[in-house]
Amino acid sequence: MSVRTTEEAEPGAEDGRAGAAARKREQHGWYFYDFACSVYSTSVLTVFLGPYLTAVAKAAADSEGYVHPLGIPVRAGSYFAYSVSASVIVAVLIMPLVGALADRTGRKKPLLAVAAYTGAAATAGMFFLDGDRYLLGGLLLIVANAALAVSMVLYNAFLPQIATPDERDTVSSRGWAFGYTSGALVLLLNLVLYQGHNSFGLSEGAAVRICLASAGLWWGAFTLIPLRRLRDRAVVREPGAGPAVSGWRQLVATLKDMRRYPLTLSFLLAYLIYNDGVQTVISQASVYGSEELELEQSTLIVAVLLVQVLAVVGALGMGRLARVYGAKRTILGSLAAWGLTLAAGYFLPARTPVWFFALAAMIGLVLGGSQALSRSLFSHLVPAGKEAEYFSAYEMSDRGLSWVGPLVFGLTYQVTGSYRDAIISLVFFFALGFVLLARVPVRRAVRAAGNPVPERI
Repeated sequence: MSVRTTEEAEPGAEDGRAGAAARKREQHGWYFYDFACSVYSTSVLTVFLGPYLTAVAKAAADSEGYVHPLGIPVRAGSYFAYSVSASVIVAVLIMPLVGALADRTGRKKPLLAVAAYTGAAATAGMFFLDGDRYLLGGLLLIVANAALAVSMVLYNAFLPQIATPDERDTVSSRGWAFGYTSGALVLLLNLVLYQGHNSFGLSEGAAVRICLASAGLWWGAFTLIPLRRLRDRAVVREPGAGPAVSGWRQLVATLKDMRRYPLTLSFLLAYLIYNDGVQTVISQASVYGSEELELEQSTLIVAVLLVQVLAVVGALGMGRLARVYGAKRTILGSLAAWGLTLAAGYFLPARTPVWFFALAAMIGLVLGGSQALSRSLFSHLVPAGKEAEYFSAYEMSDRGLSWVGPLVFGLTYQVTGSYRDAIISLVFFFALGFVLLARVPVRRAVRAAGNPVPERI
């Protein structure tokens, strides 16, 4: 099926000052979805849920340290990592279908609302995760993580429609900066609540559950802004386009269509590999800090807060570097820095917060930029009219296929009993991703997708 939006069908329809002002308004609204949902990634996935769900699983474990979801013996220390993997597999099954539906109907915004509020509700429900309810925790994590991944397909698919080719690195970087700003703000409030839980008459566990639930409330509240400012584009069928298909037939059709753009697929493969490492570090860093380095929860919160602040600087700074050196070269530099950072993390001494803070600073400086520039670079490789379908494949790489890293992390720990061995195993993802990305001729890939080539890419 081939479709295009009315803007693509009528070039120049939004030219002039009125069009530029309308585009800026949408961009500002678009930034706020990052502002809304990033608190889930920061407060829930990165800081609180990993150590807390691990503790809940340990409370439910047998004498040998195993829990038995669906009758399968799982070491309690690996349960969180396996739950993250399961959430990603669920997302893989849903994202291409939602992306195809969005492109076929042009109704990205209502689909974004459904996904966002499903994830926000599941996150708010984590308030009820106490005692030995590890199965409830795993279920809510799977729903929230999968909903976030689906919502990001739709959110990212707006980028080519609200920003010109030369604007996309800047717009994408600002979106990430908004997200990291909100993550830092909410995490600071979480730190006050967690550190002073006795003063508020709360147990430590109750404070953690309030922090988890508040992320869901924040996510839901600020999603209202992009839903008011973003607008759907009417879909115009190309002459001779076939009838709309649905379900798995559409997924197969999308995958077949992507074979027409092998260079786009080459980029996706590289991104799949290195971003798997990024997502695993994000989700497992707190577990590594608490279990292997024996750091206090308050130390982990401060470290992640440091990451959030420096990620804003990193996202904006790497956006500037991309304007000088191009997005591809800047991303390659960030991947080299990721590998060195993880190698250093392997040697961190236990119970020494200052070195963990240094590691967090290194991660923060490369985290936002590598993600923002990957998103904007991919937007140049998407054929017009197929934004949601192709960004569903991108999101499968971003969150949807990022189950291999957590699985490798969990299996390494299950076999060796060492989180140090688990963390060093992730260097492979950045090294291989670097090699694969370096081989992608991005200018040729942009032309092959039928898009104008920016001066710097």
